[in-house]
Amino acid sequence: MPVALSDEARKQALSSLKRFWAENLEAEPNEIQCVALLDFLLREIGPSLYNAGVADAQIYIRDRVADLEGICFEPEFTYWPKSTSARRK
Repeated sequence: MPVALSDEARKQALSSLKRFWAENLEAEPNEIQCVALLDFLLREIGPSLYNAGVADAQIYIRDRVADLEGICFEPEFTYWPKSTSARRK
């Protein structure tokens, strides 16, 4: 599954990339350079980040399902106390 950004997220990512480039690489990037770098990062590194997120979600869900009985257990037949099961005369 290709990693895609919403239009708003893409705009913010490009803005952040331009700022990083200007502050750390001491050069003023143009729009084409930033778009090309962002597209490369999304294609090349994005899948690794996506797969890591899916793996983290699997672990989280597996842990919750493994303890499902502990989380979602309700004792049954608790209306009558256990000590009153003896017959009265």
